[in-house]
Parts: sequence; structure tokens; C-alpha cells
Amino acid sequence: MDLNTLTAISPIDGRYRRKVSELAPYFSEYGLIKYRVLVEIEYLIALVDSGIAPLSDFPKDKFDALRKVYTHFSEDDANVIKTTEKTTNHDVKAVEYFVKQKMEELGLEKYLEFVHFGLTSQDINNTAVPLSMKNAVEDVYIPALSKVIEKLDDYAKDWKDIPMLAKTHGQPASPTRLGKEIRVFSERLKIQLSQLIEVPFSAKFGGATGNLNAHNVAFPNHDWVSFANVFVSSQLGLSRSQTTTQIEHYDNLAALFDAMKRINNILIDLDRDMWTYISMDYFKQKLKEGEIGSSAMPHKVNPIDFENSEGNLGIATAVLEHLAAKLPISRLQRDLTDSTVLRNVGVPLSHALIGFKSTLVGLEKLLLNEPALDADLENNWAVVAEAIQTVLRREGFPKPYEALKGLTRKNEKVTKQTVHAFVETLEVSDAIKEELKAISPQNYTGV
Repeated sequence: MDLNTLTAISPIDGRYRRKVSELAPYFSEYGLIKYRVLVEIEYLIALVDSGIAPLSDFPKDKFDALRKVYTHFSEDDANVIKTTEKTTNHDVKAVEYFVKQKMEELGLEKYLEFVHFGLTSQDINNTAVPLSMKNAVEDVYIPALSKVIEKLDDYAKDWKDIPMLAKTHGQPASPTRLGKEIRVFSERLKIQLSQLIEVPFSAKFGGATGNLNAHNVAFPNHDWVSFANVFVSSQLGLSRSQTTTQIEHYDNLAALFDAMKRINNILIDLDRDMWTYISMDYFKQKLKEGEIGSSAMPHKVNPIDFENSEGNLGIATAVLEHLAAKLPISRLQRDLTDSTVLRNVGVPLSHALIGFKSTLVGLEKLLLNEPALDADLENNWAVVAEAIQTVLRREGFPKPYEALKGLTRKNEKVTKQTVHAFVETLEVSDAIKEELKAISPQNYTGV
């Protein structure tokens, strides 16, 4: 079988491809190769700018043409590199040969051996991958999550005055407001997003074992640490890890993944609450022409978007858990276990992106069924007991909690009438009785 959306093994490259296609430029094999080419070329340019003698006559007017090698990088270019890799059996070496070929086409044969000068493969991988991750997070992940937060903020504002029966332990509890409950999720997501944004995108750049050995032996009088710091920070926009083995520590990448896990958990919490509110009839859902909820039951309109989101976010979290736990661990100066694992960083982001989009679609389908919220409040007058006993405490009434417990913890239904009848039996002033009778499930919603 040829690979396409029908024959792909992974659903993110099959069924859900259209939902995650914007991540392909960052995390596909093509994307990884392109970022490697970018790093190799920017490194060569940085070497020229560093002032080392053999590159003093390098024609700097060729910089733009060199950069076009990666800014105009095509699938055909990637295929050339993959063909070379069949011979080299080394992916980064194939990239090096490709860049050298492009330099020959630009008449830069004299400087070929300064491509990949003094580097090991991980100097390329451990800059290319964090750069692609940084770009994907900034260009795709954060905007997609921000759309969910924006929708939640809109609902929090629209529904800020809608009273709603709260449920603690699944039981009726002191009333709240729908908008406030939506804002709980918005606030949680904003806090975690701000923490995620603060995590640096770290890169390793220091030669075969992190000591810049080859650079130093070739040019011992050059400040290679400063060079590496400036190259990684100024030209690539990353944060260089100062003391490393052959590979990056991945500690900050693990921190990024942990932040993503927390965001996923908050959204799963939201998905489950929305699912439950729909089952309670607090929300109806906008109907889509031709859509079928059940192959057997024509009446069904299922909360499929929240279910789809929950499932995909769960998969994303499971993969992130492994990445965060495994990547920071490497035997001695390096082993290869990070290499194959690192190729999967796009998988959890893809499932998370599907989750974000599904949650957003589910939110956009919601139709508030205000009569159902009001009916639930009216059927649960027992929840004003807290209010009444608290006012009585204020007035010094003896054992008010016990008095209200006797009223409400019975099998008989508590109604407005029974509450008001109870108030009339209290030995308090008429003004206090009127104050207590003014309390209802609909207005006992706090601040």
C-alpha cells in the first residue's frame, strides 16, 4: 500500500490529518531535515562572522543565497538528502553533504570543510529539535489553546448572572453562577499557559562531549564558549545549556511537557464537566444537518466533541509522561535512547491539538437551557439551609446548625413553603424572618 490518509497507521497522519496538518512543517521527517539544514547554514554564517582566519575572505554577499537553501527548502530537497542517507546510513551526515553540494553550486568550494566544522550530530539535533518545538509552540500550540481560553472568557462574561445549583460529591450544594464556574477553567488554563511560556527552549551546542574540544584544538586562542552562546541565543533564539555531555539535558523540555500535561488535565476536567452538564440538560447542542448521533437511536445528539477531546488529550498526556520521564536520563556521556524517543515529540502535540480543536467545537455547539438550571434550583430548596443557619449564628440563635439539620435531613422534599414555615417557628424578630425569607436558591449565589 502507498502511504496516504487511508493507509496511515497513526490516526494523526490518517483520520485526523486535516486537524494537525499545520504541525507537519515542524515535526515531520521533512521538517526535521529542514531545521537541520537551517542550523548547519546559520552555523557556517556564524563561523564567518566570528573572524577566524580561514574564513576572512568568505564572500558575505552570498549569505542571502545560502539562507535561501533553507527558506526555499522543498520536498525534492528532502528527498535528495534521504537518498544520500541510504548510502551514508547517517541522517546528519547526509544533511552536511547536501549543504556542501549547494555551496558548490554557489561557487564556495574553497570553504566546504567549514560546514559542520568541529561538530557532532547532536549539536545539530539538539538545536534543530528545540527550535522546531519553539516555533510549533509559538505558531500553533499557543494560538489554538488561546482560542479555547477566549471562548471560555466569552461564556464567563455572557453567563456571569446565571444562577446554577452546585454539586459537591454529586449532591446539591450552595448555588453558584454558571459564568463563574466557566471562569474557573479559564483562570486555571491562563496560569498554566503563563508557566509554560516561562520554560526556556534549551539547546546543547558543544562538540562531541560538550567541551568544544575540536574547536579549541583548531583555534585555541578563540573564545568558543562566547561564540557558542551568541550563536545559540542570537541567531537561533534558544537558550544554550552551558555544561553538557554529548547531548542536551532535556530537563527544560521535560518541564515544558509537564506544563502541557497540566493543561491537558484541566481540559479533560472541563470536557467531563461539559459532558455532565449536557447530560443534565443544562445545555442543548446546536444541530448539524445530516449528522447522526446513533446508528440505532435517531433521537440522539451525543457530546462527541468533548469525548473526542478527552480521549486525545489522554493519549497526549500518556506520551508526554514518557517523554518527560525518559529524555533527561542518559547513560554516561550519551546513549541513543533519546534519539528515537525525540522523533516522537510531535505526536503528543498533535493529539493535544486535536483535543483543543474538539473542545472548541464542543463549546461552540452549546445552547444554554436556562429553564433546566432554574428548575434544578427550585427543586432543591434545602441548599438555603446554610444561608439561614449562618444568619442565625450572626444573631446569636442557639444551635442553628442543628435546627436546620433537623429540617433538611429528612426524606420529605424541602420546598419554599416548608422553609418559610420553618422560619416562622423561629424565635427571632420579624425583620430577621423577612431577611431569611428573601433568601432563595436563585439569589444565594455569593459574590
